[in-house]
Amino acid sequence: MRIAVTGSIATDHLMTFPGRFTDQLVADQLHTVSLPFLVDNLDVRRGGVGANIAFGMGQLGTRPVLVGAAGADFDEYRAWLDRHGVDTDSVRISETLHTARFVCTTDADHNQIGSFYTGAMSEARLIELKTVADRVGGLDLVLIGADDPEGMLRHTEECRSRGIPFAADFSQQIARMNGDEIRILLDGATYLFSNEYEKGLIESKTGWTDAEILERVGHRVTTLGARGVRVERVGAEPIEVGCPEEERKADPTGVGDAFRAGFLSGLAWGVSLERAAQVGCMLATLVIETVGTQEYRLSRAHFMDRFTKAYGEEAGLEVKAHLR
Repeated sequence: MRIAVTGSIATDHLMTFPGRFTDQLVADQLHTVSLPFLVDNLDVRRGGVGANIAFGMGQLGTRPVLVGAAGADFDEYRAWLDRHGVDTDSVRISETLHTARFVCTTDADHNQIGSFYTGAMSEARLIELKTVADRVGGLDLVLIGADDPEGMLRHTEECRSRGIPFAADFSQQIARMNGDEIRILLDGATYLFSNEYEKGLIESKTGWTDAEILERVGHRVTTLGARGVRVERVGAEPIEVGCPEEERKADPTGVGDAFRAGFLSGLAWGVSLERAAQVGCMLATLVIETVGTQEYRLSRAHFMDRFTKAYGEEAGLEVKAHLR
């Protein structure tokens, strides 16, 4: 099963200021703020919704096709993804813009000052999925993840017109989208991904009830935080899957992306929805135990030991046959 993952590609530049921002602010001079902060640490981490999901799928051996836009500074990031099993040949490289970037400084009280540079992400709207499909010999599913909003709309409409099954996954972009845009993006989706809060927001913005939305999509996949995930289909009992026991909780960033990577890999293997959800929950657990969205290492033996402990011998044997 050939799966393309569209979505943002970005790097995070995270710095730490040992003092407190509030100590540097002069109340009657806030209209002319000019403050340099000497920081202690700089962590540069790879990120972006599309790249995070594709990385996880690559770790599981399903060779996803990453579709997104980056800048000329993408070479090192591309090499990283290539080494981890991601097909990056359909990433558009901007001639003028840098890869999207989040720059953030955190002080001793965990207050943050940050900026997000969209950069090359705005060129995702220029990517045609037909070109991608022709290159790889066809697409069985396209995940339309958080990206340039115009690009998300274009990819959705192209999937409909060409008869390519697609999965809708608004995540961070749902806050800026209106009801009409959300209705366009989810109507006819084979899968609709969201967390519990986003689920309610989708219903509020579209004016559609849970049942009405379920009638418009093939499957509704709702992550429930520490309680796992629920997969719903019209006319079928919901499937609920819990999370494996955590060894530690280091950083929740990227957990939702990891779940999607595992779930989509299960679809690519052809296992049941329940089994795919279990793979997603297992991968999400590994990510929450690691600082950074792509810093975890997937050992087949370690993954299978924990997966089998959480979901049983039968589930373990089925997944082991696919995991490379």
